[in-house]
Amino acid sequence: MIKLYGHELSGNSYKPRLLLHLLDVPYTWVRIDLMKGEQRSDAFRALNPFAQVPLLEDDADGAGVRIADAQAILVYLARRHGGESWLPLEPLPMAQVIRWLSTAAGEVRQGPENARLHHLFGAKAINRERAEQKSAQILGLLDQHLNSRRWLEFERPTIADVAVFPYVALAPDGMIDLAPYPHVLAWLERVRQLPGYVPMA
Repeated sequence: MIKLYGHELSGNSYKPRLLLHLLDVPYTWVRIDLMKGEQRSDAFRALNPFAQVPLLEDDADGAGVRIADAQAILVYLARRHGGESWLPLEPLPMAQVIRWLSTAAGEVRQGPENARLHHLFGAKAINRERAEQKSAQILGLLDQHLNSRRWLEFERPTIADVAVFPYVALAPDGMIDLAPYPHVLAWLERVRQLPGYVPMA
């Protein structure tokens, strides 16, 4: 059985949760109260010394797998439950998908995710102007990329889409207007129409 540790307002926790639903894989949700600092408790640090969510535990086949980091969890779930469609094994297609996982952890984090942290959670250490500039940059690139395609790579959804979707969809929480990016908006709606899609709590 899979256990997914996370918080309902965490976009990174939402990534593996969304994929589990898209793959129709049963799991147990374990809430970690980030507002109370539960991720820094000794009990949770024993599971993940980085004191971050999400964290996935999978005891299937008695393996006792434990994986931290949203992008790493997406790779694990895709290969274990999703087959070739969600993460291909051929070198070039795999690299094309992995590139977007890096984008999610890089440009999307520096832009929409940081803007959301600043406005919604009052993260004073975040430079608001820089987050807005980064948001405009990555959203502009995404909109151009999606101008002639339905998904980030190939003619089907992959974990690339799952990795990038949450914080782009949550950009308005960070006072980032998505109206100037019609192709991004259309792509977000296609993700929401996928069988098994579940919204963020």
